[in-house]
Amino acid sequence: MLNTTFPRIDAQSTMLGFGCMRLPTTAEGKIDEPEAIKMIRHAIDNGLKYIDTAYPYHGGESEIVVGKALQDGYRERVLLATKLPVWKVEKHEDMMALLDEQLQKLQTDHVDFYLLHAMNRDRLKQMQELDYKSFLAEALAQGKIRYPSFSFHDNAETFLKILDDYDWAMCQVQMNILDDKEQATLEGIREAGRRGVSVVVMEPLRGGLLANPPQDIVDLYERFPVKRSPVEWAFRYLYSMPEVITILSGMSTWEQLEDNLRIFDLPERPTLTEEEKQLFVDVKEAYLACTKTRCTACRYCQPCPKGVQIPRIFQGYDTTLMRRDGSFSKGYARIVEDKADASLCVKCRKCEGACPQHLPIIQYLEEIHAQCTGA
Repeated sequence: MLNTTFPRIDAQSTMLGFGCMRLPTTAEGKIDEPEAIKMIRHAIDNGLKYIDTAYPYHGGESEIVVGKALQDGYRERVLLATKLPVWKVEKHEDMMALLDEQLQKLQTDHVDFYLLHAMNRDRLKQMQELDYKSFLAEALAQGKIRYPSFSFHDNAETFLKILDDYDWAMCQVQMNILDDKEQATLEGIREAGRRGVSVVVMEPLRGGLLANPPQDIVDLYERFPVKRSPVEWAFRYLYSMPEVITILSGMSTWEQLEDNLRIFDLPERPTLTEEEKQLFVDVKEAYLACTKTRCTACRYCQPCPKGVQIPRIFQGYDTTLMRRDGSFSKGYARIVEDKADASLCVKCRKCEGACPQHLPIIQYLEEIHAQCTGA
């Protein structure tokens, strides 16, 4: 396991972190607790030192299962991160009440990294008005948190404003081969590093999009002299960045877990050759040419008040485009049969307000529906 250190706070971590938003589930959609606990403990037993969860993951179940997994001495072996659901904060006192609830669910007296969750321009203003800084100071003084941090979904300008607003220990940002000019941006990550704010990366595989590429991207990788899997290439793009301390991976299966343990079994952080850098440029161009929505299936848009299964529609559509295996019409027809299609949308735009990617969801739904039904 490639070990790392959060430099300013001298906290020992690993390049691979276990993201607990996509734990294994049962047929009913609930977390498969025994399997999830075994996987988390297996990762820790194999050297992993960073566990990331949040209040809303798996409908509120994730923190509970993580808390169970970290019993029997496992809590002391990891850095534990969870997040304040800022959208639930209506008054200042709510922040401490939510933190206390989370500590109870996690069965611990403190978390290492406590992140203001999914920060953007509006949420920064909200947190400022509710005096988040005095809350963090109180939580630090009581020993309930160790390192105040934030996770981020907005643009580069807002990212810098949030960096300016507090002496953060860490920021968690979305970054991958496709997002060097999106969200916090690659330059934003570099600026965080210059300020001594360490970076944890989420969505390294863009919701799985980078793990199963279309054939023309497979061909790009296969023509390269050094042979690596698409997943390994996607991680290599990130762990060559000196500002990145930990990369979160949501592991739902034992196959994914074992593959990640293999990929991150490195003696030291690699650097990219000029040829590898050009490969990533070519891969990005190829992806942008063959996908439309680039939805990560984070499910922040769910549940839709009218039952529209937005991630199912978007990922099915993009997968069809990538595979070039015909129209999405047959797959969409099944969604229509399930009464989960875009015709039910009433344009309330709750989904667009919740989407971390800021996708034009209503527009995409209308376009996909028209294309698949002729309506």
